[in-house]
Amino acid sequence: MAKSKKGKVKIAKAPVTSSGTGFNVSKLAWLAFFVGFAVYVNTLFHDYTLDDAIVIYDNEFTTKGLAGIPGLLKYDTFRGFFKEAGKEKLVSGGRYRPLTPVMFALEVHLFAPEKREANGKLVTDPEGNTIYDPYQNGRPNTVKFIGHLVNVLLFGLTGWLIVHLFFLLFTSSGASQKAALWIAGAAGLLFMVHPVHTEVVANIKGRDEIATMLGSIAALYFSLRAYREQKPHFSLIAGAIFFLGLMAKENAITFLAVVPLAYYFFTKAKMPVILRQTLPFFVAAAIFLAIRTSVLGWDFGGTPPRELMNNPFLKLVNGQWVDFSTGEKFATIFYTLGKYLQLMVFPHPLCHDYYPRAVEIMNFGNWQVFLSLLLYVGMGVYALLRIKKKDPVSFGILYYLATLSIVSNIFFPIGTNMGERFIYMPSLGFVLVVAVLLWRWGKERWYSKRFATAGALALLLLAGKSAVRNTVWKNNFTLFTHDVKIQPRSAKLQTAAGGDLVTHAIKPENTARKQQMLEEGVAHLLEAVKIHPTYKNAYLLLGNAYNYLQRYEESIHYYQQALAIDPNYTEARNNLAITYANAGRYYGEQKGDLNKAIEYLLKANEMKPNSYETLRLLGVAYGIGGRVNEALEFFKQAAALQPNDADALYNLGTAYFNAGQSEEAEKYFQQARAINPGIDKERGRRN
Repeated sequence: MAKSKKGKVKIAKAPVTSSGTGFNVSKLAWLAFFVGFAVYVNTLFHDYTLDDAIVIYDNEFTTKGLAGIPGLLKYDTFRGFFKEAGKEKLVSGGRYRPLTPVMFALEVHLFAPEKREANGKLVTDPEGNTIYDPYQNGRPNTVKFIGHLVNVLLFGLTGWLIVHLFFLLFTSSGASQKAALWIAGAAGLLFMVHPVHTEVVANIKGRDEIATMLGSIAALYFSLRAYREQKPHFSLIAGAIFFLGLMAKENAITFLAVVPLAYYFFTKAKMPVILRQTLPFFVAAAIFLAIRTSVLGWDFGGTPPRELMNNPFLKLVNGQWVDFSTGEKFATIFYTLGKYLQLMVFPHPLCHDYYPRAVEIMNFGNWQVFLSLLLYVGMGVYALLRIKKKDPVSFGILYYLATLSIVSNIFFPIGTNMGERFIYMPSLGFVLVVAVLLWRWGKERWYSKRFATAGALALLLLAGKSAVRNTVWKNNFTLFTHDVKIQPRSAKLQTAAGGDLVTHAIKPENTARKQQMLEEGVAHLLEAVKIHPTYKNAYLLLGNAYNYLQRYEESIHYYQQALAIDPNYTEARNNLAITYANAGRYYGEQKGDLNKAIEYLLKANEMKPNSYETLRLLGVAYGIGGRVNEALEFFKQAAALQPNDADALYNLGTAYFNAGQSEEAEKYFQQARAINPGIDKERGRRN
């Protein structure tokens, strides 16, 4: 150390080279960047998946481009998807994460085409703002490519920064350059290839996790540089970057604990200095919380909803959903915490979905729960016992526990049991612990060919696993139909797989496989309602599937089930009306059962009055049955809806003719001929 001209102690900047290794921190950082890019390069031409609809292509604010940014900043993150106040709070406490949706809006503005109607007319919102089309009916397009590219680049930048941050931390603690370089490089490379990160990087929406962690560790990096180099403006930069991390996702707030721990473990700073260096983080957090509260209110944790898909700690007892007992809840939580450790050590099998009942109701008599509890208690005890020694393993454990706490379901409900994306930030603590332990075990042989070869092989295997897993994220259909085999006990995943099979079955290119795909979809959906007997969306999709299979009684039954759960379920009500009409047509045209046809058509007309096609079919059915007065009445209603349609007018004329009113009939025939001169020939009637 040396004194500056002002008499303040100035700490020398850490050197960035490690003599005799052939590497320096800059080269290792860029190696981590390019390794991360190489692992995820096969995602660049993937489609949208999962919640990309919520934040990108079906979000009323994002699809406006720059004009939508005020809305993204003003409302709950889900508001732009649901487009109606009050519906956006799917999970307790709401979500305010505007940073990445703002990035998506910018990308949409720059790279998505303007949305146009079939006639080429530009689509705008009521204020005249242009609407963009980032989806383009699933076709490959520039905005999707840019979305994936930005994710991969930001992930690569994260690896670059991890290496620099850990090197700075360990040189600040007095570790040798060799040790600092080795640990920083090993941790950075392991982080970049670990397969548990595929959900975050391969899914464009996962950018919120990337941006949150990047903002958090970048803030810590600049804060440490401010301390080491005595440059206060770096502290201001740290606070600003941390604020951006918070605007990406609330998880960054755990760094209010991580930052002072980092100073304690890796520097000789006294408590007043640590508090001073941490102050910008608290200021940034206070500003963020003030903004969040102004948008969402004070309800941070909120009351957990009474829907299983947004509250996994419910069970069905005597037909009613009731809360888990305290023992069941915490046993289930500790099971998932143990599952996180298993995935960090052995990342197989991987799945994007852990919704109920992917994780069954647990109790403390389960050996996996007991083992998880034992491991976490052991980790906590070790970390506490080694605090005074400033053991970096202790720091890694405390970092892992601190950043995991907010997504653990212990303090705040997160709406699901667990998710691989939730350990993206905590995994940095894991890779640090692994790197430190490997250094301690092999520091005398770390440069040997055998040790280096083993390490390179391990990284290569993990990278290969990640690259293969990326292929599953190609699109929703691939993801759902693959992962449902991994996680068959998830009602949400069974519903997603079933719904996507039904959607794909009716596409023209799948005509030959339509029946098979529909039946596969039905099988998944039936499994979903076995797991979750009051899952209205699964019943809706079953109704859709059976409608396409022309098994109308079953279709009607499942729509009615959905409406019994939620009488205000608009989509189920509309689809039920459509199915009544389809059933009426089917029984009239294909089965020749006029009574049943009329029965269903009347129900369709009751549920959805003023549907031209339903009224027309009723007119036809009554006409064929010889009930001319009823036929005339329905053809009148149909013609009133479409007074300039030649077929509607001709049908009405025919009804009058059959009722013995020739003059009235001829009037409507003439009107029909004026619109379509060839209609007599088309209908097989002579003038």
